[in-house]
Amino acid sequence: MNKKWITIGIIAVVIFLIYNFFSGKYNSMVSMEENVNTQWANVETQYQRRYDLIPNLVNTVKGFAEQEREVLVGVTEARAKASSMTIDPTNLNESNLAQFTEVQNNLNSALSRLLVTVERYPNLKSNQNFLELQAQLEGTENRIAVARRRFNESAQQYNTYIRQFPTNTLAGMFGFDRKPLFQADEDASSAPQVEF
Repeated sequence: MNKKWITIGIIAVVIFLIYNFFSGKYNSMVSMEENVNTQWANVETQYQRRYDLIPNLVNTVKGFAEQEREVLVGVTEARAKASSMTIDPTNLNESNLAQFTEVQNNLNSALSRLLVTVERYPNLKSNQNFLELQAQLEGTENRIAVARRRFNESAQQYNTYIRQFPTNTLAGMFGFDRKPLFQADEDASSAPQVEF
């Protein structure tokens, strides 16, 4: 009779330990994935801030440089494309992130062309509204960089966790997939040409 209770006790302890192991690993994966999703939402929030600033910037420039219609239309179209693309963090993969990054890079290019155009208009460069919008846009670009870095850090931590043994078997069983990271732009690897 004692052996029966000892055997039942050992089985109960083993089941309890296995349950704690699996539930602890699973709950950790859920927490880390939620952190990645939150960081992604923060990235999108900063991009939305930039989208909101662009119409004001375009309107300010338009008042001074109506003849630069092509540049202004380009910025407006790039903003429309960029702001219409959203990614659900649960469907975040390499392909979606690459498309998102490409759209953002197109908007960056359009904004760069706009700011180069501004150089031709000294009155605009000294306009207080324009200067304030330009400073806000610059601050937003910094916030985007910080949000992207934080996203990468949380995604890297999550990716490392789900790839380690024995968590990798549980991750595969429960559908926890690797999250993509923001990469440097292809142009970032080549040094700029400086000519005198």
